[in-house]
This record gives sequence, C-alpha cells and structure tokens, in this order.
Amino acid sequence: MSKSFEKQPSGNPAPVSKLYSQYAEQYDAAVQDNVFNAHYERPSLQALIGEVAGCDVLDLGCGTGVYAQYMLDNGAEKLTCIDYSPEMVEIVNRKFSGSFGDRVTCYAQDLSTGLPNEADESMDLVISPLMIHYLEDLTPLFSDIARVLRKGGRFVFSTHHPFADIECSTSGNYFEREIVRDVWDTVGVPVDVQFYRRSLTEIMQAISGSGMVVTGMNEGMVSEAVKAMSADHYAFLSTKPNFIFIACQKPA
Repeated sequence: MSKSFEKQPSGNPAPVSKLYSQYAEQYDAAVQDNVFNAHYERPSLQALIGEVAGCDVLDLGCGTGVYAQYMLDNGAEKLTCIDYSPEMVEIVNRKFSGSFGDRVTCYAQDLSTGLPNEADESMDLVISPLMIHYLEDLTPLFSDIARVLRKGGRFVFSTHHPFADIECSTSGNYFEREIVRDVWDTVGVPVDVQFYRRSLTEIMQAISGSGMVVTGMNEGMVSEAVKAMSADHYAFLSTKPNFIFIACQKPA
C-alpha cells in the first residue's frame, strides 16, 4: 500500500490512529514478537539506553508498556509512563499498577504541549520509542525534557529515519516537513496512520535548542531472527535505514 504526502496546516498534530485506540489490545499482542518493533526497534534502542538500575525513568509514548516492562526488569527505581491514547494507558495500568504499586505511574496526555505535570530535575532517564514523528513541533517537548532531566540525565529516542520516506515526497524537498498518510497491517488488518517526515537538521536543532547534547546514534540493526520470520523484511531492513536512534544528555 502506497504512502501519500501533503503539507499540514501549522498547529495541527497528526491525528491519532485507530491502531492505538480501537485496536489497542491487538497492537499489544502484535508488538511482543513482530519484525519492526520486537526485532528491529527495541534491540537498536536498548543498545543506546545503557544502565537503568536505580533510575527514575520517564517513558514518552509508552504504548502498551513493553518498555515499561524492560525498565522494571532492569531495576528502574520509579517509572512514569505517558501516552496520548487512553486505551494504551488503561493497558499499562492494568499490567503494572497491582504488581509494582507506587513504582509505576501512567497517565494520558498530548505530548505536543510538553510535560506540564512533571517537576524540574526529577528524572534520570527519558525514553521515547517511535513517538516524536506524530508531533508537528518538537520544541515544546524537547525543552521540557531538558527541564525535567537531572544534570547528567539522558534522553534516548527512536523515530522514522529522515531518508525513509523521502522518495514519496510530493514537494521533493528533503528539508520541508510533510505529513505522511499510510496504511499499516501491524494488527493483521489495514489501519490508516499519519505521521510527520522531517529532516535530520530539524531533529538536531530541536536537541541543541533545548540545551542537550548528542552522545550516541545508530541507524538500527535488524535481528538475525528475522531471516526465518521474513526474508524480504530482513533484506530490506539490513540494507536500508527505516528508523534512527539517538541518545542525548543534559550537561552536568
């Protein structure tokens, strides 16, 4: 199914897909062991995250809590999860509120407005797996991430690679931000999705403008297990970048 691109009027975020609301339960089941999330995105981002034991962690775009489980399994002290979708938040609360008590907090919020509920210098680590491409303007969120991080704290995130969709651009201008309309079959049925394609320059300007510095980056490495799952997907992901993974730090 082909992607379509168009300019989006300023101030209008990409609408939230039914993938994260109506199909939230199916999405939770699908991402546990699928190609793009389980065998490409997660190992690549986790390679940049580093030590989490004893950390207060903020998970932005937490989805159904796959990274929450990873953080808790690796010794995170406290975990705050935020997602735009109430359905995703409900799943996270169901999974973790009883077992981990006050170690896990989860609530729904539009992250394009920043982090108004989070205190200054309250977090050691902020992660954001495959979320920021749903935001038109990164500045409010990135500025607030820098605010809530303690000195020396880390921000690690993944997003769509700036080159991944450029061949479909209607403007032909790599540096122009555009909204992409696509159809994904993550849950076994076609579901409409919308997200922003933006340049690497724009991402880097959002980081530097917040006062954070880049400490690491990779373009992803697909798991060898995907060879047996889908030879076509393995050939594609091992030769073409689809996501980009960036680690940042708030100066001490």
